[in-house]
Amino acid sequence: MRVVILGGGGFLGQKLARALAGQGRLRGTAITSVLLADLTAPPAVAAEFPVETVALDITEAGAVAKALSDADVVYHLAAIVSGQAEAEFDLGVRINLQGSLNVFEAARASGRTPITVFTSSVVVYGGEVPDPIEDWSALNPQTSYGTQKAAAELLLNDYSRKGFLDGRGVRLPTITIRPGKPNAAASGFMSSIFREPLQGQASNCPVSEDYPIWHSAPRTVIRNLLHAAEVDAADLGLNRCFALPGRTDSVREMIDAMTRVTGPDPEERITWNPDPAVTAVVGSWRAHINPAKALALGFRADKSFEDSVRWFLEDDATPVSA
Repeated sequence: MRVVILGGGGFLGQKLARALAGQGRLRGTAITSVLLADLTAPPAVAAEFPVETVALDITEAGAVAKALSDADVVYHLAAIVSGQAEAEFDLGVRINLQGSLNVFEAARASGRTPITVFTSSVVVYGGEVPDPIEDWSALNPQTSYGTQKAAAELLLNDYSRKGFLDGRGVRLPTITIRPGKPNAAASGFMSSIFREPLQGQASNCPVSEDYPIWHSAPRTVIRNLLHAAEVDAADLGLNRCFALPGRTDSVREMIDAMTRVTGPDPEERITWNPDPAVTAVVGSWRAHINPAKALALGFRADKSFEDSVRWFLEDDATPVSA
């Protein structure tokens, strides 16, 4: 079985590749090779099977078609993030929408009906929706990023209906605590207000402490991405796109959970300076979702934010003394 990870240089792509290397199998079949593709060739990961790396721009249809020509499973994680897509509309359309269409067309052209796991986002919801959001809630994104993801979801469903690919569109919660450096995502503060303080650095929270967040830890998201490729197509029904499980906590509840794990020092490094630009984007995001379909399909939710803090410290944190 050959697996291709588009966006393989990002933290999710790297963690997913390591998870695949660790288990060695997918859908009951031994993995024979993994291709990691990103704008610059990603770092390779150690595995008992070949791991190839390649520089690839998903806006270049021919290059995408070559990369996917012999894929059995495709993870399409490549995108520009929410804040950048809002600020640079044309770039967002080119990468998040046209790039996704290139991926789906490449899967179709391969003639292999590859399982195609597409990472969408809960920002496809917005406007007038029920509280909590249900699996059947209409998509009504209030950002360009959400609109681009929603449009790609519709294409994924139709390409699956036509038998061109076997799509699974998973709407990710906000992933926290993300490792690495801050990025251009409007949701970036939802990791940075924990990640930096846990590593001895200051960080600013641009929203109020009662702001609610629908979130999930990287460990749980990786487990759910692996499971997304395992689910039988017949069990997915007529809509291949759905929200992954998450949990809702306010910023204050998450900080209190961090304090229960680490003591009070990290919170003392958090400042509270409102940012209207961030609030304008994240204010339309919804935080209460009932992921009944995903739970019925065997996807998992975090039990506590304390676990997220512990896992970050175990997996990704740089010691304060370093």
